Amino acid sequence: MNLFNKDELELYITKICGIDEAGRGPLAGPLVVAGVVLNKEIKELNDSKKLTPKKRNELYEIIKKNSKYYIYEASNKKIDKDGISKCLKEALIEIQNFFGKDINYIYDGNCNYGQNSIVTIIKADSKIKSVSAASILAKVYRDNIMLEFDKKYPEYGFKNHKGYGTKEHIEAIKKYGYCKIHRVTFKIKELKDIEQKALF
Repeated sequence: MNLFNKDELELYITKICGIDEAGRGPLAGPLVVAGVVLNKEIKELNDSKKLTPKKRNELYEIIKKNSKYYIYEASNKKIDKDGISKCLKEALIEIQNFFGKDINYIYDGNCNYGQNSIVTIIKADSKIKSVSAASILAKVYRDNIMLEFDKKYPEYGFKNHKGYGTKEHIEAIKKYGYCKIHRVTFKIKELKDIEQKALF
């Protein structure tokens, strides 16, 4: 049952800014946070992790053409310097400054990092269309960055794992050490000796 007619639905959609991030937990590469306000309803939106790469890339282009969006990026060096929580808080502040006050902010997860105007909903990326859109923008934007890094550092296999702590990635770090895009403050038991060398 539809609660809105088409015009009411589009008005409702344009009053919500969905927020999601990609790259919170990897060992390498940036954190990317996207805020999206859709201009119209887009079919097939879902949590980016539930979509194929081909479908994500298709929707990425559709979302950019049919929304107002803001993308925040924190490098691995910034994450090492400031910490992931501070970077996420900074992202949320920048997104609010960009979109202003007359918007309802919904962030995927359970922590708003002290930003009381932002509502958090667990699994919002599969429940709220604008959050799904933010999830897709953040992931595809970050994946593209990691594909470029793979060309520069092919020995690490970034095109396969996008910087996450897979067995392949950990073995590559053991063999080659850290490169310039690794987060040296992220603790992994298997990399204890390498981490200590990188910090001193």
